Amino acid sequence: MTANDVDQTPSEDRPRDGEPDGRARHVAAARGAARTLHRSPLHVPLTERFSALAAAAPEVVGADEATDVYGDGVVATLEDEAARLLGKEAAVFFPTGTMAQQVALRCWAGRTGNATVALHPKAHPEVHEGGAFSAVSGLRTVHLTDEPRLPTADEVRDFPEPFGSLMLELPLRDAGFVLPTWEELKAVVEAARERDAVVHVDGARLWECAPHFGRPLPEIAGLADTVYVSFYKSLGGLSGAALAGPRTLVEEARVWRHRYGGQLFQHFPAAVSALLGLKHTLPRLPDYVAHARVVAEALSDGFTAAGVAWSRVHPRRPHTHQFQVWLPYAPDVLDEASLGQAEETGTLLFGRWFADGPPGLSVTEVTVTEEGLGWTADDVKEAVADFVRRIPR
Repeated sequence: MTANDVDQTPSEDRPRDGEPDGRARHVAAARGAARTLHRSPLHVPLTERFSALAAAAPEVVGADEATDVYGDGVVATLEDEAARLLGKEAAVFFPTGTMAQQVALRCWAGRTGNATVALHPKAHPEVHEGGAFSAVSGLRTVHLTDEPRLPTADEVRDFPEPFGSLMLELPLRDAGFVLPTWEELKAVVEAARERDAVVHVDGARLWECAPHFGRPLPEIAGLADTVYVSFYKSLGGLSGAALAGPRTLVEEARVWRHRYGGQLFQHFPAAVSALLGLKHTLPRLPDYVAHARVVAEALSDGFTAAGVAWSRVHPRRPHTHQFQVWLPYAPDVLDEASLGQAEETGTLLFGRWFADGPPGLSVTEVTVTEEGLGWTADDVKEAVADFVRRIPR
């Protein structure tokens, strides 16, 4: 996406260069919208989030349970649940995914004797983390392909220099939340094994990949030696992540978590919100993925019917409940159309738009969650028609 070097926040909440508070109007429009495909937790007032978390906490913790201290209590409960859901021996909580993945790959570098990590140039560490792999952890990265997809088995097998770890982002967000097929993924992992490389999955959004692969989470995670998952990107938690894998590596990762400054005194708000996300949101993700495909098709049909000269919904059939939309107009023009529609009609169809690719093209990300399930295909097409009417042409 754009060179904001910002973590994976929703597109409507990412500031543009030279625009320190450019999201204020977008947040106001999102809060005031009666209809939207996705209502970001970032648009809920702070006091409401506090109140909702306190009210729901008894669903996942005992009334008399003590707060955690340096990772015990509810944090340990969350770690056990993450390991169980992913089918791994153990898991360790991290305050951020950036820290979790640096620690994981640093541990693997020590065990393999090779600090080179093969990953995609659009992977999160390469785009959004300020070069942390090399600057902080002494890791070197190489790219197996520049294509907007995960590498193929042949690209892994034929790469001309050795690497200790292969990192696969599932889905590859900045390429359009794209995934390989199950057979392709297995072949890539097998090719890495042939090279004696370990496989680490950046699974920030792994939770919603099961419908695409047609496999349960433990089977997907079982292909990798270690897996990182986020508790806020899809599950709606406050923050936090888990690194899951062999117990010996997880225990080593705990040591490095402390060294990296990640052993906070208390994590209980994040841990409670994560457990609630696993309980309530995780089971709903297949419905979101299925309806995202309805929305994507309706968007494509709507742009065609509205007479837009060129548009692209990518992937045409979304792999998860998130996908990209491309249009041949400047971002500020499309932003104004989006905001005008939300402010005047109460319907927020799109978030922020960003310039990307050839000049004159803009892209946005569409996320379909609970609010979006109420939209029919005709609802989407009507909203598209109204949106397009607002674009000066």
